[in-house]
Amino acid sequence: MSTMAAEVLEFVQENDVKFVRLGFCDLFGVQKNISIMGSELPAAFEHGISFDAHAVLGFRDVTRSDLLLFPDPATLTLLPWRPGPGRVARFFCDIKTPDGAAFLHDGRTLLKQVVAKAEAMGYTCNVGAECEFYLFNTDDDGEPTTTPLDHGGYLDIAPLDRGEDIRREICLTLEEMGVTPETSHHEQGPGQNEIDFRFSDALTSADNLLTFKSVVKAIAARNGLFASFMPKPILGAVGSGLHVNLSLSHNGTNIFSGVGQGHSEAAESFIAGVLAKTPEITLFLNPITNSYERFGKFEAPKYVSWSHENRSQLVRIPAANGEKARMELRSPDPALNPYLAFALIIAAGLEGIEQALSLPPAVDADLYAADASVTSALAQLPESLEKALKLAQQSDFVKRVLGEELLAVYLAHKQPEIAHFAAAKDKAEFYTQRYFGVI
Repeated sequence: MSTMAAEVLEFVQENDVKFVRLGFCDLFGVQKNISIMGSELPAAFEHGISFDAHAVLGFRDVTRSDLLLFPDPATLTLLPWRPGPGRVARFFCDIKTPDGAAFLHDGRTLLKQVVAKAEAMGYTCNVGAECEFYLFNTDDDGEPTTTPLDHGGYLDIAPLDRGEDIRREICLTLEEMGVTPETSHHEQGPGQNEIDFRFSDALTSADNLLTFKSVVKAIAARNGLFASFMPKPILGAVGSGLHVNLSLSHNGTNIFSGVGQGHSEAAESFIAGVLAKTPEITLFLNPITNSYERFGKFEAPKYVSWSHENRSQLVRIPAANGEKARMELRSPDPALNPYLAFALIIAAGLEGIEQALSLPPAVDADLYAADASVTSALAQLPESLEKALKLAQQSDFVKRVLGEELLAVYLAHKQPEIAHFAAAKDKAEFYTQRYFGVI
């Protein structure tokens, strides 16, 4: 047993932790957990906790249904909304097969492998996620309705903004759990909110995003509300994006300072790699049919392009210096699996560095209003889940990063979803029934 695991066991005993949740997510980013008693934690560290992988979407068939959860001691956190006596702790877990091998469909392990490649190349990748969500009222039975909490707009204050106290409670809870909120505000849509937390290394950032989503949903429910991370829950309003900010450090220095001004060829090649591969990985950044209602409107991108500060672009270089200098990828949405998404984005950037790709010229135009003389020269993001699936299916890059087995399973699960959507007479009703109460 590692020293950290031993310290965790001591903490659990000293802090009256009676229940331990072993958290992970399925292939499509839906969070799962098993609860064990605190006394079982030593066995979990040593031997893992078995679960039925056949019952988890995208994992295994019934003939090989056993997998094991191994808690990562570095991810220990107490759940503040479950006070003592008998406190509840949570770990994120790595998933292994009964013979001790890493499970090929475990996105967390996959992301670790990509991070290790970056480190072997001399780089540390920092990731920050800006995640938007909607708050809706619930009915007398506590079921979600499609009525938003308020009709406030961007940066509004009370009484137009009725989410101030909810965001405050979410921020304080996150802080207790070791996730540092930086800003929070009302977004453009009715009942739409955004809370941004501090960037971290890629693995921690993916873990933190899962923590964030679970906290938002738990605090909303405790206040009689429903939180939705559906990309476009109100078709006529602004969609919810998950803007992914990335930077690279080399020998402790952020090489993204001065991007676009010729100061760092590696940083510019990283961006070029992300631009080149985003259409091929869009299936994993925008993984449901509803995702494609966002593109090309309300500050969501449509074209493969970049520029400084410009929010109509796929990649924006924010006005920031020092450790905050970065690129922002604006196409992803909150329905994604963060481990798979971050792994693919970072791998794309690293391939750009390996191939010394040149960053194409910036497109300094409002692409929502630009005429065909500007847009006709630009590649477009796929316009539907079906088109995104075809691009991923044909991508040698995606096969290399994810592995052919994982990709085949992912595609096999998405194809029926596409067929059901195509057969639906009412697209809005399909979105509501399939996604609204789940994502």
